[in-house]
Amino acid sequence: MRKPKRRTFADLVLENKLQLMKDQSAMDKIEMRLEEKHASHLKAE
Repeated sequence: MRKPKRRTFADLVLENKLQLMKDQSAMDKIEMRLEEKHASHLKAE
């Protein structure tokens, strides 16, 4: 029996990215957080 292939960090990142791209509610949350962060940086300047 062979050992199962060990996943690399890059493989895990890619898998996570693909899952997020399929999940619209998660994408909406990320977009909202980025917009809030961007707006707070603009206010600080």
